[in-house]
Amino acid sequence: MNLLSNIALAGGLAWASGIRLYATLFIAGLLGRLGYVDLPSGLAVLSHNWVLIASGILMLGEFLADKVPVFDSVWDSFQTFIRIPVGTLLAWGVFKHSPMDEQIAAALLGGAVVTGTHLAKSGGRALINTSPEPISNWTASAGEDISLFGILYLMWQHPLVLLIALALFMVLLCWLLPKIARGLRIIVQRVRSMGTWLSRESGATR
Repeated sequence: MNLLSNIALAGGLAWASGIRLYATLFIAGLLGRLGYVDLPSGLAVLSHNWVLIASGILMLGEFLADKVPVFDSVWDSFQTFIRIPVGTLLAWGVFKHSPMDEQIAAALLGGAVVTGTHLAKSGGRALINTSPEPISNWTASAGEDISLFGILYLMWQHPLVLLIALALFMVLLCWLLPKIARGLRIIVQRVRSMGTWLSRESGATR
């Protein structure tokens, strides 16, 4: 694989991991196992039997959890401690046998991509879950599923297009994340205000 393809693979895997980690692991491993794609030696473990079995089971669980309003946010909060380090590790694995400076650069950039993607996904879902109807949640989930396959397709078939799309996405993240943070902060303040009001009302009725 040439340098452009490796960069696209590292960036694409980190990007996809922030959206659907276990689906990314399973699809990449299965395609490598079937010979449809060439995985770098640092990622060859993804095609091993037990890794495919574990990632396949977790992929199914992730797919179901992501379709349940509110529970999807609980799932995302726990996955913070898994998606970010594993997505970073995947980006590093692409350059595992490259010079040390390339390995470090891949890990840093991969970590930034997967962290930004995960925060945008989980924060956006938290805002969506303030809506009483589930349609918006299901729509967002379906959009994420489609995005995952689009990322993986471009990553292997059109690496340059993937890198351009990733660069645009990172620019969008720089604009989007502060707005999501402000929205979440407003929700927290409202919840606290509601809790304070309820405690006062409860005390007044005693």
